[in-house]
Amino acid sequence: MEKRIKTLYTVTIVAIVGFLGMQMYWLYGRYEYSLMEYEHRAEAIIADVLSEYNRARTKKGIANISSSYSMSQGVDSTGHSSRKVVVSSSVISGRKLLGINEERLLTEDEMEKLADLVTDSLSRVEEKKLSIDASTAPSDGIAWAAMRNFDLEIQSPFTIQGVDSLLKKENINAKITLAITDSLMWKSVSKSHVSSFNPCFQVISPYSELERKAVIIDCRIPTADVIMEMGWTLILAFVISLFLIFCLIWQIKTIVKLSRLDKMRNSFITTMIHELKRPISTLKMCVSGLDNKQMADDAEIRKELLSETRTALDNLSAYFSKLRDITFNNVEQIPLNIRSVNLHDLFDTVASATVRPSGKTVVIMNGIAPDFVVSADRSHLYNILNNLVENAVKYSGHEVEINATASVKDALVELMVRDNGNGIPSGDLRHIFLRFYRGKASAGEQPGMGLGLAYVKLLVEAHGGEISVESSEGRGTCFTIKLPQ
Repeated sequence: MEKRIKTLYTVTIVAIVGFLGMQMYWLYGRYEYSLMEYEHRAEAIIADVLSEYNRARTKKGIANISSSYSMSQGVDSTGHSSRKVVVSSSVISGRKLLGINEERLLTEDEMEKLADLVTDSLSRVEEKKLSIDASTAPSDGIAWAAMRNFDLEIQSPFTIQGVDSLLKKENINAKITLAITDSLMWKSVSKSHVSSFNPCFQVISPYSELERKAVIIDCRIPTADVIMEMGWTLILAFVISLFLIFCLIWQIKTIVKLSRLDKMRNSFITTMIHELKRPISTLKMCVSGLDNKQMADDAEIRKELLSETRTALDNLSAYFSKLRDITFNNVEQIPLNIRSVNLHDLFDTVASATVRPSGKTVVIMNGIAPDFVVSADRSHLYNILNNLVENAVKYSGHEVEINATASVKDALVELMVRDNGNGIPSGDLRHIFLRFYRGKASAGEQPGMGLGLAYVKLLVEAHGGEISVESSEGRGTCFTIKLPQ
C-alpha cells in the first residue's frame, strides 16, 4: 500500500508539473497573441497618423509651384514590360525674389509684387527634375501617387516633429528616423517584435518614393498594458490552476488519510486484543482454580483467586470505560464521580500495578505526602496516572526512574510526574495530545494507537484542569497536571 501511495505521489507531482507547464505554454501563447494584437492596432494608428500628416502637409504647401508628370510604357531588353516616369517641378522662391528671409506669410502687397517679378525673373525659379524607372511599382496608380508625393516633399518637407506630435496624441511613444532606402519602396513594411520580454516593432513607410525617402518608426510595446488587457484571462487561469492542484492534493491527502485509518484500525484491533488478553487470561486462570476442589477448599487460595478475579474484572471494566470516554467529543459528556481521594495511596496502587519489563530496571518513587487528598473521580485519576507511568516505563532505556510529587498553589492541586527516560522530540511536543498521533521516534518501536495522552488530556479537562509537558531528548519528561479544588 505504501509503495502504491509513493507511486501516486510521484504521478501526481508529474501531473501537476505537466499541467503547470502546459498552462505556462498556453499563457505564453496568449501573451504573444496579445502582443500581435497591439502591434496591429498600433500599425493601423500609425498609418492613419501618416495619412493625416500628409493631408496637413498638403494644406501647408507652397502655392507657387508648377509640375509636369509623364509616364511611358515600353519593353526592356529582356522582353519584360517597363514603366518610366518623369517628374519636373518648378518652385518659385518668392522670398528670394523679394529678399525676405523670415518664414512668414506674404502680405497682399508682397504677393502683387511677386506676381510682377515672376514674369520678369524666370531665372530666379528653382527647378527639380527626376526620371525614374518605375517598373517595380505594383500599379500605375501607385506610380502616379509617387509623383504627387515627390511634389509634396518639395512643397512641404517631411519632418520628424510633425509625425511625433501626432503619434503622442494617440499615446504612442516611438523613435522616428528619416532614411534613404537602398531601393524604391512603394508601400509600408512592418517588422514584428523579436523579444517577448522587451518587445519592439518597426514600421518603415516611404514618403517620397521616387527619391527613396522613408520614415522609420520604432515603437516599443508597453508590456504592462498588454498584461492588464490579459487581466481576466490571467485571473481565470490562476484560479483554475489552483483549483485543479488543490483537487489533486486533496485527493492524495484523502488516500493517505484512508491508508492511515486502515493502519489505525489494524493497530486498534491488535492493541485491543493485547489489552483484553491479560484480564481474560487472569479470569480464565482464576475460574480454573475455583473449579479445582482442592484449591477451592483452601480459604487462603480461594480468597486470593477471588481477589485476582475482581482485579481482572476492574481492569476489564476500566479498559471499556476508557474506550467509551475516548469516543466523547465534549468533556462535559464524560460522567464523573467526584469524591475525596488520597493521592499518595492512589499512586502507590498505580506503582504496584505497573508491569516491569524483564531486563529493565524500573524505580518508582512516591514523593506525595501521605495525607494529600484531592477531589476527583478516583477511577479517572487512576487512569491518568497509570497512563503517564506506563509511558515513562515504555519509552525509556534499560534503567528508568519515575518520581511523583504534589502541591497546592492558588487553590489548584499541582501534580507532577517526572522521569529520566528518552524524552520527547521538540517537533512532537505540540502534537502528543492529539488523538492517534504517534511520534516518529516511537511509532515503530512500541505498539499503540496514539490514544493514551489524548485520553489523559480529555480526563484532565473533564475535571476542569489542564495538563502541560516539558521534555528534553535524552534527559526525560515532566508532566504537570493542575486540578481545581
